[in-house]
Amino acid sequence: MTEMNPLPTVGWRERVDLPDWGFRRVKAKIDTGARTSAIDVAQIEELPGGRIRFEVVSRVAPTRKTRWVEATPVRTSVVKPSSGEPQQRYVCLTRVRLGEVEREIEISLVCRAGMLCRMLLGRTALGGAVLVDPSQKYVLTSRTRT
Repeated sequence: MTEMNPLPTVGWRERVDLPDWGFRRVKAKIDTGARTSAIDVAQIEELPGGRIRFEVVSRVAPTRKTRWVEATPVRTSVVKPSSGEPQQRYVCLTRVRLGEVEREIEISLVCRAGMLCRMLLGRTALGGAVLVDPSQKYVLTSRTRT
């Protein structure tokens, strides 16, 4: 007997949209080993009223592409990245879209220079909405930018 699974399958790397912040097709690593999500930022400035302004790096090659975003952080968090040194990070809410799946997620702001993907989607972002096939990439989205 074959069971039908209604959840879409994604690869370990996909392109995602962040419509609230005006980004399309950001390269993201789907990482079920990471609880939280993170995005590459080059600079963060504190503004009056508890708001922040940050420069999101959406692409590094062939040319670097950034955009400034303003948001009110929902909290700060101490995260222990793979480097082992705990870091305090701002965490903001935004919508993420992967194929037909759209969710509001918490995303931490961190410098991801030297990483393959500008964004990391942790398991709490898409849990229960997709199945991850770690042997595949770009299952729901194409590899090339449009």
